[in-house]
Amino acid sequence: MLARLQALGTRPLLVALLIGLAAQLLFTFHLDQPSRILFDEVHYVPAAQALIDLEGPRNVEHPLLGKELIGAGIVALGDNPFGWRITATLAGTATVVGAFAFVWLLLGSMRAALVAAALAMLNQTLFVQARTAMLDVYLGAFVLWAMIVMLWAMRAPPGRVLGRWIGASALMGLAVAVKWAAIPYVALAALAFVAIRLRDARRAKRPLASAFSGKDQPHWPGLGVVPGLLILGAVSITVYFATFYPAFFYANQPLTWSSLLPQQFDMYALQTQKLRGHTYQSDWWSWPLMLRPIWYFYEWDRGAQRGVLLIGNPVIMWGGLVAVLACYWAWFRSRAAYPLAVALLWTASVALYAIIPKSLGFYYYYHLSGIFLCLVLAVAFHHFDRGRNKGREEWFAAAALIAFLYFYPILAASPLRDSQGFTHWMWFTSWR
Repeated sequence: MLARLQALGTRPLLVALLIGLAAQLLFTFHLDQPSRILFDEVHYVPAAQALIDLEGPRNVEHPLLGKELIGAGIVALGDNPFGWRITATLAGTATVVGAFAFVWLLLGSMRAALVAAALAMLNQTLFVQARTAMLDVYLGAFVLWAMIVMLWAMRAPPGRVLGRWIGASALMGLAVAVKWAAIPYVALAALAFVAIRLRDARRAKRPLASAFSGKDQPHWPGLGVVPGLLILGAVSITVYFATFYPAFFYANQPLTWSSLLPQQFDMYALQTQKLRGHTYQSDWWSWPLMLRPIWYFYEWDRGAQRGVLLIGNPVIMWGGLVAVLACYWAWFRSRAAYPLAVALLWTASVALYAIIPKSLGFYYYYHLSGIFLCLVLAVAFHHFDRGRNKGREEWFAAAALIAFLYFYPILAASPLRDSQGFTHWMWFTSWR
């Protein structure tokens, strides 16, 4: 399959379309399993329904966009499992295509881009999140596509940079409007912008002050650092607040211009409050090791015992950690910029949760980091293969596919033999 798609290397848009169709079919198949609310859908589906009816505020600790997107699915397909989850599948598909697009733009390699997309499709956490009406799949899609459009702007000819930069800034604002966990990525984007400009000035042996000008720049030509940062901030903030528009029409406790800003402080207080312990809580450092996955569902449903376990693909999640180290090693030995960039991206995405003031952590917070691991793996294979096409990445993808098929019954709520049928997949006691 990878070889056939690679033959279309001069037609990346067609390949992206084929990948998107495959991902959408995978995520939509038996989307109504389970047929009942699972895990945190209990918070977001009722909140989406309240938004549709403009009843009043619900789930006020998070912004509105994720619930608006869930609500759009309910309006389109009805108050049923397909309606609750259909837009999540679209976000999942956008994430898979985004993995392809990011690596294609970064490396210009069809082979590496296909590996990234295949691994994203098989990494299991995306599969589960793309079939669940929660927020993280939307957050991941918007952040990834903001990064893609920033990379697209970075390579743009003069005259086309500004529009793409504004688009990336708007996508960052949409990510924050899903969940505040996207705010650090806006800061990381700004930091990366400045760091690349400073590196360009140093390489050209020009004064560092020249990095702040938009003239004669190899990346984002024509866009000065200060205007770029101002646009990133202004556009993302404007887009963020625009998503609160429906709340001005609530029947009960409608939002007003005078209450819009105080509401943000209330949200902060709710998100940083001390919470009591939870069965599935886990620390940020444990997520890369997959020590505490989460049972989203384990009940009798439609005449069978069914379960949905949020667990990463061991081949990708643990193999990806080796790839991160390999990327750092590539930079240490040869100052390879692309391996360093994706390794730093993954590292920062995990380290953020050591700083974010949350009293409890959960494995689903690792969702976006798991996507980044797919990018790291694709870049690492490309770097160390050095164009020899030895096929190691294809064997790795095949192993990931076998693992995905092995875990599939407890990812997709397939019928199990009895109430103890889950034990077959429990490699460690902490997975129970």
